[in-house]
Parts: sequence; structure tokens; C-alpha cells
Amino acid sequence: MSAITQTQPLDVPSAIAQRRSIKTFKTDPIAPELLKQLVELTVAAPSSFNIQDWQIILVQDEAQKAALSAASFNQQQIVQAPVTFVFAADPTVGEKDLTPILEQGFQTGAWNEGTVNYFKTAVPQFQSTLGDKRREYAIKDAIIAATHLVLAAESLGLSTCFMNGWIEEKVKEVIGAADNPDLAIAVLVPVGYAAEPRLNPGRLPFSYNVSVDRIGNPYQG
Repeated sequence: MSAITQTQPLDVPSAIAQRRSIKTFKTDPIAPELLKQLVELTVAAPSSFNIQDWQIILVQDEAQKAALSAASFNQQQIVQAPVTFVFAADPTVGEKDLTPILEQGFQTGAWNEGTVNYFKTAVPQFQSTLGDKRREYAIKDAIIAATHLVLAAESLGLSTCFMNGWIEEKVKEVIGAADNPDLAIAVLVPVGYAAEPRLNPGRLPFSYNVSVDRIGNPYQG
């Protein structure tokens, strides 16, 4: 099958407004240049100190897709979609060699020498103070990147679905990370062309869950 393309990307508000979680996909492939664009927009996401503490695995091989589906209670959207992005979070990145990140920030002009020198000590110190929260912080960064993916995909004519319902250790086996106890699986996101549309189920009025200053003081809009 030939890949489907969309000539005019949606603006961000339109992509947010029309995006739905799609559970059934066509098997049409994603053009390589479009997939590359998706990856570029995904890794453009912000992260704490810009340490980019995610590992993103694009599962495309049919056998790998079948194994990943099996690790996800046989959810078929993984098998149907041409690619599933597995977002893993590495809580140890901030304690590793930050030289590539620091040098790049300096070369782009985003950070001056003082900032770079500060980060050399501040990032490891901050990571050490997090303790058990390191995993949580890394997962947050990975989820932010996944959100970039789903909105970028929608804007480019593709559909997605944030997936729960998987067994972390089995997913880690599939992606070759069974021997890494620190790595956490944040979310799985199948990406492809929707086989059927889904309607907007609606959202509660602001007064239910949007407050001003304190919970219980509803935002009226």
C-alpha cells in the first residue's frame, strides 16, 4: 500500500480540538519523511534542565508489534498501526555525562558559560535530592514528549491513542531493556491512519474541575 499524505498541516488549536483516541487503524504505512518529521517534533518537547531523559522506541517490525501487543493484553491497535511509539523514562540521565547536552546548549547560544558551569553541578545535585521522585520526574518528561507526538500527528493527518493496559516488565523485554531495572515505561502510542472516526464525548463544565486560586472556587470563564 502507498502511504497517505496530507498537504496542509492543521494549526495547533485545530489539532487539539479535533484529536480523538483512535482504537482501530488502517495498515497503510507512514511515509519515511513524515515519520521523521513526527520524531523531530516529538523530541522538541521540553524536559527538566533539557536533559531529555526519555528513550523513544519506534516499534514497526511485525514480529515486534505482535510481541508488544502480547505484552499489552493483546490490544490490537498495536498490530494494526504501522508504528507504535514506546516512551520509556530513564531516571538516571541527570547523573550521567551531561557534556553533549551542555555543549550543544552553549553552541546554540541558548546557554552562556555561567549557565553551563552551573548546570554541571546543579543537575546532579537536583537529581540526588529527588530520591524516589526521580522516576516520577522522568516519566513526566516522557509524557510531555508523548503529548507533543499526538498533537503533531493529528496536525499531519495521522491518528493516535495513549495506551494504558500493558505489563511493564514484558514491554521492557520486547524493547530489549529487561536488564535495566531503572528504566520505566511511561506510555505506548500507536500512530497511523484511523480506520473509523470517533465522536467527541464532551467535557465537563469548567465549574466541575477548574478553580481559581483554591479548589472549590470555580473558574467561570
